[in-house]
Amino acid sequence: MQSCPTRAEPPFAPPLFPPFLPHRCLRGGHAQTLAGFTLPGPKLAYRAHLHRIDLEDGDAIVLHDDQPENWRPGAPAVLLMHGLAGCHRSPYLVRIAHKLNAAGMRTFRMDLRGCGAGSELARLPYHAGRSGDALAALQQIAALCPESPLGVAGFSLSGNIILKLLGESAGLLPANLKRAIAVNPPVDLFRCISALSRPLNRMYDRYFVRLLCRQISSRPGPLPAGLAPSVLTNVRGLFEFDDRFTAPAAGYDGAMDYYARCSSAQYIPAIEVPTLILAAANDPLIPSESFESLTVPASVKLHLTRCGGHLGFIGRRGPDPDRRWMDWRVVDWMRPLSSNTNG
Repeated sequence: MQSCPTRAEPPFAPPLFPPFLPHRCLRGGHAQTLAGFTLPGPKLAYRAHLHRIDLEDGDAIVLHDDQPENWRPGAPAVLLMHGLAGCHRSPYLVRIAHKLNAAGMRTFRMDLRGCGAGSELARLPYHAGRSGDALAALQQIAALCPESPLGVAGFSLSGNIILKLLGESAGLLPANLKRAIAVNPPVDLFRCISALSRPLNRMYDRYFVRLLCRQISSRPGPLPAGLAPSVLTNVRGLFEFDDRFTAPAAGYDGAMDYYARCSSAQYIPAIEVPTLILAAANDPLIPSESFESLTVPASVKLHLTRCGGHLGFIGRRGPDPDRRWMDWRVVDWMRPLSSNTNG
C-alpha cells in the first residue's frame, strides 16, 4: 500500500492552497479513499428545489437547487456533478454544496442520467463522455441566473465530463461561466480502467460493477439499443461492463472506442475557462502518470498532491474549519466568483 510522506511537497502543485497534510492514521491512498467513502460527514437536511431538464434525445436529467436565504440575483451559482454510481446525495456533493451556500453561492447538484431523482427519466446510460448533458445543465442554470457568474465542479467521472466539455465546446458555453474545477478526473479512461486490474484495486472494480449492474437492472423498461438483459450477467469488471453495455448503448464501437473518444486529456489543451485540476499522486483509481503527461494551457492549473487518495483528502487539523481539505479547496477556487472576476 502506497503511503504518504510526512512532509507536504507535491511533485506538481502550484502554491495555490495550504498544503495537504494527511490525517496521521490515513497516510495511504487506499486508506484515504476508503475513509472518504465510509466517513461521509454530518447529515444535512434536504431543502433543494428540483428542476427537470428535458434533453434532445428524449431523456431528462434533474438539478437540485440549494439557494441560500441571503442569495440575490447576480450572486454566484455553481453546478456540482457526482462520480460513478453516485447521485445528488453523494456525501461530498452534500458537504460542498452546504459550504458553498454558507459562502453565499447558490448550488445546483446534478443527477447524471438515470441517477437519483432522475432514475426513471432516462433510457440511455450516463458515461464519461456525456458532455452535452453538462452543457444542458449549465445553459439551464444560466437561464435561471442570467446575471450571476457561474462555476462548475465535477468529481471523478464528472471531472472528465467537465474537462471534455470545456475543451470541445468553448463556443457553446454560457458567457457567464467563469471558473471550473475537476477533482480526481479520469482524464485517460483506458489507463484508469487498466489500473483497476491491479490486485489491490480489484475490490473497487467489483464494487462498481455490482452497483452499476444493480442500478441498470432496477430501471423500468427494456435496455437501450436492443441489448438483452443477459449482457449484465457475470460481468467481471468495468472494462467488460463498458464493452458489453456502456459502449453499445451509447453508440460506440466497443470499450476501446469509447475510451479513445471520451478521454478528456485530448481536449484539455483547448480549454479557455480558468480551470483547476485537483488530484492525488496516490489515488488508487487514477494513475498519476495520467496527469504528468498532460498538455496544459495557461488557463488550466494542475494541483497534484502526494497524498489524498480518491475523493478522500482527509487531513490534519489546520487552517480549515474541518479536516475536509478537498471541500475547502473547491470553495477557495470558487470564491473569486463573488467578486465577479475570472482570474
